Amino acid sequence: MRTRIGISYPRAHVCLDDIVFERRDFAGDNMACRKRRRLSPGIAGKRDFFDVLPDDLVISILYKLSSTAACPSDFANVLIVCKRLNSLAVRPLVLSKASPKMFAIKAKSWSESAHRFLKNCADAGNVEACYTLGMILFYCLENRGSGASLMAKAAISSHAPALYSLAVIQFNGSGGSKNDKDLRAGVALCARAAFLGHIDALRELGHCLQDGYGVRQNVAKGRRFLVQANARELATVLSSAAASNNFTRYWLTWSPHPIPHPNPRRNHRHQAVPGCPLLSDFGCNVPAPEAHPSSKFLAEWFGARGGVPGPGLRLCSHVGCGRPETRKHEFRRCSVCGAVNYCSRACQALDWKLRHKAECAPVERWLDEAGDGGEGNGAVHGNDDVIAES
Repeated sequence: MRTRIGISYPRAHVCLDDIVFERRDFAGDNMACRKRRRLSPGIAGKRDFFDVLPDDLVISILYKLSSTAACPSDFANVLIVCKRLNSLAVRPLVLSKASPKMFAIKAKSWSESAHRFLKNCADAGNVEACYTLGMILFYCLENRGSGASLMAKAAISSHAPALYSLAVIQFNGSGGSKNDKDLRAGVALCARAAFLGHIDALRELGHCLQDGYGVRQNVAKGRRFLVQANARELATVLSSAAASNNFTRYWLTWSPHPIPHPNPRRNHRHQAVPGCPLLSDFGCNVPAPEAHPSSKFLAEWFGARGGVPGPGLRLCSHVGCGRPETRKHEFRRCSVCGAVNYCSRACQALDWKLRHKAECAPVERWLDEAGDGGEGNGAVHGNDDVIAES
């Protein structure tokens, strides 16, 4: 096998420091001569084993690194080592199987090079890169067409988060007018994402069946889907690596307050475990689910802009979502207090049990604004959808 610089693997009779060439004279006798390999002045007297490695072996190592990277820096540090690694690390085989955490780019670090890197990964067929870049283009850079196309590309490859995000776009008519809503398409996308194991999609589908939203009403079946979503959430938590720590026994009891750490001196950074009664149907108290890297990027992007995506526009009140409105009154707001709004029923259900249940209270100003004809009466006159708390 030949290597990148054109030499072959050394045979058994070749030492590491010198390369031995065998040749025969005209009489046919063996004449062994030693010829020292020419090395650059910087590595004179040393063997450069990295140059001897074949490209296929280096690409295989980089492939394993990209698929198990825990953060973007794990892979980015490889690109700046040398020209050879920089060229081999951007091969389609390496980029196509990069882990989702490798695309956890901070909003403050967004640049043209980061955009180009995600684009290269998406062109290589990486569905996570397609979804992440699609969300950024659609919501942050307001390039609706390209963003939706990339999310559709990931959805075709059965990427559950992309299917659910497209369902939310169909439910709200995002990027268009209110008449662009397609409830039946949203339900179909939710059903496909739920079949692939997406918990939020299953919860959204359960609410749609309960309310008859885009599908024929079936309260019993909708309730069954909601219970299945809670059961899947519990199974996901218990099967994760976090289930092996000391906090597991506290998850079997309901507590709306943070759980104190059993040994605060040992882990001074984690004095309390944030509790979240998402599984109150089962009497369990589990940590809040970790948001997707694209959702974190959206939250950071608009948080740096004061939490206002545009004039008269609002963000989804669920802290783990980050989706903004693309037009006024796109999201539905709480029918009780009117202080919060959500892009979907799934976000509403999560935020209700996580935070809003303890804060929601009727607001009397709604009645005053309805009588005065102010802008706050959108839900009364039907200009803004309302969402009832459960």
